Amino acid sequence: MSDSLAIIRDLHFSWGGGREIFSGVSLDIPKGKVTAIMGPSGTGKTTLLRMIGGQLKPTSGSVNVQGLEIPSLNRKDLYQARRRMGMLFQSGALLTDLSVFENIAFPIREHYKFSESMIRDIVLLKLELVGLRGARDLMPSELSGGMARRVALARAIVLDPTLMMYDEPFTGLDPVTLGTIVSLIKTLNSSLGMTSVVVSHDIHETFSIADYVCILSEGKVAAAGSPEELMSSESEFVQQFVHGKPDGPMPFHYPAESLESDILRGDI
Repeated sequence: MSDSLAIIRDLHFSWGGGREIFSGVSLDIPKGKVTAIMGPSGTGKTTLLRMIGGQLKPTSGSVNVQGLEIPSLNRKDLYQARRRMGMLFQSGALLTDLSVFENIAFPIREHYKFSESMIRDIVLLKLELVGLRGARDLMPSELSGGMARRVALARAIVLDPTLMMYDEPFTGLDPVTLGTIVSLIKTLNSSLGMTSVVVSHDIHETFSIADYVCILSEGKVAAAGSPEELMSSESEFVQQFVHGKPDGPMPFHYPAESLESDILRGDI
């Protein structure tokens, strides 16, 4: 795919030399678009985000983001590269001893020597974008789950990243907050000129904002395309996944010998 912000090629990775997570994953993340990374549980979706961000290194393969080969960067260069990346964790990961304002100001203080008045203006602008400027003085313990997620989002975009990553952003939200987060992801991507990568299991919400969807399965890219292309795909695997069908190529049971022989053997 041309004009890509991130290019991943022939990615291989195993945890501790054990179960293989990736066995040749290749995909492009188009610039300025919302790309969704989806797939059954345990297929390495969050692991892929961590490799893009440099928290994990692949066994082999290339992870090139904005022209930088992420696994090859030294500590200093990786630190610089991460200035241009934002990450919204599923838990929010707010610093519990800091107010909403100070949580959002923290990355600015960490990376830049701005005046306090400039920091104040930036923080209030980001809080305004997520609708929480009036909550600046609250502590994380005083926030609802949805508010905490929005504060975390404001913190993630405070340095104006070119690449924004979302790890299961819709999990555990009430319908109103869910709709708000869905809208914010699309709006912020467009208004701030970002490229977004969304990891999620939620078909309806993800397909409503994604320009491009990549489905991982068994260590590889099983399918990729626009939401419309995947919804009309003739692949039994894709149809089972996007429509949540109980029967299909994805088995319910983890591989094992027959129940009868397992019971008769009698060991633990």
